[in-house]
Amino acid sequence: MKGFRTNQMIAVDWKPNKQDKTPIYRQIVKYISEKIAAGDWPIGSRLPSQRDMAQTFGVNRSTVVSAMEELISYGILESDFGGGTRVASNTWSIRMSQPPDWNKHISNGHFRANLSTIQTINKKEFEPGYIRIGTGELAPELYPGKLVSRIFGRMPEKIPNLGYLGPLGLPELGQALSAWLKERQGIEAKPSNIMVASGSLQGLQLISVCMLKKGSRVYTEAPSYVKSLQIFQSAGMRLSGVPLDDEGITYWNMKEADSDSLLYTIPSFHNPTGTVMSEVRRREVMQFCQGLRMPILEDDAYGQLWFDENPPKSLKARDKTGSVIYMGTISKTMAPGLRIGWVVGPEAVVYRLGDVKMQTDYGASSVSQWMMTELLTSGDYDIYLETLRRELKARRDNALTALSQYFKGIATWNKPSGGFYIWLRLHCKVSMDKVFADALKAGILLNPGNMYDYGENHAIRLSYAYADPEDLRRALKILADIIEKHQKR
Repeated sequence: MKGFRTNQMIAVDWKPNKQDKTPIYRQIVKYISEKIAAGDWPIGSRLPSQRDMAQTFGVNRSTVVSAMEELISYGILESDFGGGTRVASNTWSIRMSQPPDWNKHISNGHFRANLSTIQTINKKEFEPGYIRIGTGELAPELYPGKLVSRIFGRMPEKIPNLGYLGPLGLPELGQALSAWLKERQGIEAKPSNIMVASGSLQGLQLISVCMLKKGSRVYTEAPSYVKSLQIFQSAGMRLSGVPLDDEGITYWNMKEADSDSLLYTIPSFHNPTGTVMSEVRRREVMQFCQGLRMPILEDDAYGQLWFDENPPKSLKARDKTGSVIYMGTISKTMAPGLRIGWVVGPEAVVYRLGDVKMQTDYGASSVSQWMMTELLTSGDYDIYLETLRRELKARRDNALTALSQYFKGIATWNKPSGGFYIWLRLHCKVSMDKVFADALKAGILLNPGNMYDYGENHAIRLSYAYADPEDLRRALKILADIIEKHQKR
């Protein structure tokens, strides 16, 4: 019986022990057999090529061939001519029992898999040797280690216990956020209007599963960060992209919008384009959505990362009718590992989200919530942000200089006034999959624009926040050469 077919590529992270007296090909047979027996390599999964395995194992290809032939003879593997080698579903003729067909169970889940490009990025980001020019995260050297150590040094006398917290999170943090949002952003929100989440991404997921009807239409900018996720689609929502212009989302293109729809928007330092929605456009978007009684989900992950002047005030700060749900986070301003975000909305909304959150993780990290409370109430967070803005601006200027040097005539790009990203638009239509693959071979990990868009796209999301500035310049020179090579084909 043929196994369940899948494009899942098995990851191999093992090497044979060349000091062991057991023949190397037998070690390989044992390793693969045990991975399959444990269910780590599901039936139907595709193995890397023999050449790649030989390189990974550090052995001759003939050694791998011998091991593969033995495993195929056992019925553990099967060879597809032109399709490589896969884990077979045959009854094994050796003593190991056959594991469940995990791919069948995986495919039955409602949460959709990421695009293969995104899966590759998620894997390679944790491997050394790549210059990450698309990563939406602050560089490790920008992490405020001394500040965090100082804050943690004050924590023992501040924390009475580390027990479970209520549905909305730590009350002290809710109070601190309420005061900070009012002072810094003009958002009027009582603590009862604020739910602490494990990052704003969790807020998105909670909203998708407990606030929207299956089949609802979610409008987003095109391109949009949320298009690279499967959160809304997995919950049965229909995503519709709305074009951007220089002032933000062209809301008049939401032709079928109604009260059952929702607008997800990143108005300040948009991800991936860096666009800032203008003051006029913000007023118009609010009027349009309120006229339809259509709720707005405002993602303000980058709003505090302005360089020379504050962006226009947030949509939530203009909200007098409770039609905007606002999300903030410190994943972009400090570190994603702290897992702290917040959702601001009507009490009925945040309590509903909090109730579902209690059913999933029973609360964000208590330690991180106490730390964030101290950061806000001490004023240290605002002081830190001033330093971070200067550093990011210098990194942006470095990236713009490199682009002027290497991409003139190849692409156009924006000059962001804050945030992390430059939207690099290529002049010629080239295969972004091939550019991505060639860049990967050259040790460069990038984020192609088609991850974020609803149609064909020949752009690259360039982040100046993560890679070392000199590494970024070097990577951009190599990338320009790769693109020019593909343009000549």
